[in-house]
Amino acid sequence: MSRDHDALWAVLPVPALLLDAKDCTRQANPAAEIFLNASERALVGQPIWPLLDMDAPIAPALARARAAGGPLFIGDVSVSARGHPRMQCSVQIAPYNADADQELMLMLITPREFSGQMTHDPRARPAERAAIGMAEMLSHEIKNPLAGITGAAQLLSMNLGPDDCELTDLIVSESRRIAALLHRVESYGNIPPPRFASLNVHDVLRRARQSASLGLAADMRIVEAYDPSLPEAWADADMLLQVLQNLIKNAAEAAGAEGGTITLRSAFEQGARQRGADGWTAPLPLQIEVIDDGPGVPPDLATSLFEPFVSGRENGTGLGLALAARIMAAHGGWIGATSRPGRTVFRLSLPLAAHKEETV
Repeated sequence: MSRDHDALWAVLPVPALLLDAKDCTRQANPAAEIFLNASERALVGQPIWPLLDMDAPIAPALARARAAGGPLFIGDVSVSARGHPRMQCSVQIAPYNADADQELMLMLITPREFSGQMTHDPRARPAERAAIGMAEMLSHEIKNPLAGITGAAQLLSMNLGPDDCELTDLIVSESRRIAALLHRVESYGNIPPPRFASLNVHDVLRRARQSASLGLAADMRIVEAYDPSLPEAWADADMLLQVLQNLIKNAAEAAGAEGGTITLRSAFEQGARQRGADGWTAPLPLQIEVIDDGPGVPPDLATSLFEPFVSGRENGTGLGLALAARIMAAHGGWIGATSRPGRTVFRLSLPLAAHKEETV
């Protein structure tokens, strides 16, 4: 590193690690030394994964980011480091090309809070719960008067001329749009428990593709790249369909009027696993990817991609990806994203039905 880089490295407020091609630590900043409860000298040359207990399959995701030469952001991961309690973090990974060393990857870990403060939903932090609670309260208070406004506008339109009816029609349409938004907020705050069953994810993918091809993605080319030998997943088919429809909708909207290509991909990764707070490791080998060739995720949204009420689109609710993350958490699964201009990938990781049925 140059002198300027050294100075920046030293003052970074979050744990930062440079990892070599074997995922061993090449360099650790002071915040990482504190986070891992070890000196940089002790960390250098050591594999990183025995030191970090994460509830998402970060290792294979890092390998994909390294192979693609692109960044990776994972919005909400439960992490336990040596000497520290489990806490929620966001993880960012990107190639580090200084000094022409193409194999180094920079990993930033941004702690959020201790998992002991979580509610029944491990992905709902206090600020998020407060926002959801406020939205639900407002929804309850708004829906009744909103219905009265809609009804009054419809009654008025019965005695008005065509020009004035345009105004009452506007009142009705906007009132219905607000009511739909309130319904989505309520749905986000009250996700029912999944009704698990053994299912073929390709059946769900085909349903999502058919719906998309008749709707928002009608002008886009949709490519199916499925692993024909994929075993069955343990999931709620309707909830998984909802997640896929949200991801395809986002991909279509990102492409805009120019259209583009959406690729639906399935794969099996034997090494993909999820680690729980008790040390138990759950396999998540079933992978589903929704890939688009749009402009990519705006950089200012990269760190809040799965947060509720955050959207890069005008009039967007910012609930689609947040809802997808909550549904995947309820499945004991994982959702992550990588994005660069021309290629954005949302990946879902799910457990095998065989693994779950053995424990039921």
